[in-house]
Amino acid sequence: MKVGVLQFFSWSRRIPLPTVYERAMQRIAIMDEGGYDAVWLAEHHFNTYSVCPSVTVMATHVAAQTRNLRIGTAVTLSAFYHPLRLAEELAMVDTLSGGRLNWGAGRGFDPTEFRAFDVPVEESSARFRECVEAVLSAWGSDRLDFSGDYWQFSGVEVLPKPLQQPHPPVWLAATSPDSISRAAEGGYTILMDPHASHEEIGRKRRHYADELAKHGYSIEGREIPTARLVAVAETDAEAERIAREGARWTVQSYANPSKDTTPAGVDAQRDLDPVERYVQDVIVHGSPGTVAGKLLELEGSIGLDYVLCAPLSHSSFELFTSRVLPQLVT
Repeated sequence: MKVGVLQFFSWSRRIPLPTVYERAMQRIAIMDEGGYDAVWLAEHHFNTYSVCPSVTVMATHVAAQTRNLRIGTAVTLSAFYHPLRLAEELAMVDTLSGGRLNWGAGRGFDPTEFRAFDVPVEESSARFRECVEAVLSAWGSDRLDFSGDYWQFSGVEVLPKPLQQPHPPVWLAATSPDSISRAAEGGYTILMDPHASHEEIGRKRRHYADELAKHGYSIEGREIPTARLVAVAETDAEAERIAREGARWTVQSYANPSKDTTPAGVDAQRDLDPVERYVQDVIVHGSPGTVAGKLLELEGSIGLDYVLCAPLSHSSFELFTSRVLPQLVT
């Protein structure tokens, strides 16, 4: 099993924001020492859930501070970008990091972001797909000729090109059945979100495999990073307390059905309290042995071959690194 970390930059306002970044970089330095495949940086805007509005800026900083760790974007919210600017900045990250970029792209779902950036929500899916297509075309062309619904370019030399050839590995965030189907139709590999239940993840993976086959592609050999919120403590009871606290923060600040900010494709199970839903069906929590056992069980039951863990506390990260990770990475 491969293991990465979905790095949020959550800010509770009780401490200075620079301290959040400092602690994240300390954590990333530990990841770089071994065991972890990649750190994946979470882009969000206008919300304390993750104060990282530019993953390319953050990725460049991470690249300068690390030597081994791959650096993922989870995700660049491509519906909000000009594709040529995005192609240039991602290629620079790949070059400056020595070819360590993993590009994860998504369309976003938070209504606040779409309103602030003046992007119609109904155009988001099409803009996202066209942006990805334009970026890949820019990387693969000496001079770009591109004609889409939102952007047209003729003879543009987009520099630099990525160090990895033909381009860095690419994943599309896909949560709803429709977005999974569209990704499969284009042969793209997908990233899976931290808010769906384990059962939902398994169902979506089966749907993805079926859709790939329908369009002449195979799921074999694809790495599908799947984000899981994780709470680890010395005892199962203490881990459940951390999980419940993390669930409450997540619901209040971000994935909140009452605010219309539940990610697309997530079954909110409105008859179940949202916090309880996270604790019971979404968060992997327990002692180090319990968490390792649950993740290995998910490897067998839903095909979890790349876990993108999002620790809900610093102690969870420390225990996961020292006592869970060695049981997963062989």
